[in-house]
Amino acid sequence: MISAQDWADARCVWDYHQMGHTPRPCSVAIGLGSHDLGVADTAVSLYKRGMAPLLLFTGATSPTTRERMPRGEAVHYKERALELGVPSTAILVEPRARNTGENIRFSRELLEKEGAEVSSVLLISKPYEERRAYATARKLWPAVDVVSASAPMTLDEYVDSIGDARLVIDMLVGALQRLMIYPEQGFMISQPVPSEVLDAYERLRQAGFTSRLLPTDAPSS
Repeated sequence: MISAQDWADARCVWDYHQMGHTPRPCSVAIGLGSHDLGVADTAVSLYKRGMAPLLLFTGATSPTTRERMPRGEAVHYKERALELGVPSTAILVEPRARNTGENIRFSRELLEKEGAEVSSVLLISKPYEERRAYATARKLWPAVDVVSASAPMTLDEYVDSIGDARLVIDMLVGALQRLMIYPEQGFMISQPVPSEVLDAYERLRQAGFTSRLLPTDAPSS
């Protein structure tokens, strides 16, 4: 059972993960690979609104995407964009990245190789990964302005799209843990976490939403 308190805490953490940026025109839009083709759909929507002249999709495969996207996340994203009418000349594919840091580093390297002038990046991710993507890009690509974007969805809508509420809450908790410990490891910039978000996080951990936590932060018995 997921209690009313669990849902309230999950919404608190969900809201924190979203940056609340207003999309604006940028040099390039980068879609971060995942199991969620909605990232590609959002990238295409923003492209068609004139928010970027170029789309770059980045991502290899992972245990959660290997069956759904056997040709690689970035390749499947490109295929989706082509289906939705984006010309191939406006799409770059980075097929090697296996984590958010590699998404940023390899995308930067590809754009430099292509001779693209980049002063700003529209970074498109799953809704609960906005802040992680932003914090990683600010660490690894500090010279560019970063605007975070994702599909405009509520937590309830996202849960419905995934079909597994417990898994989604586990992912919210795991993503927040990384926001708190990765800055010390040099993976992203540090960001303040409001006390109410920390309290929600601790209650969710104690309630057993721990499958996406790193072992160093296992809940106390």
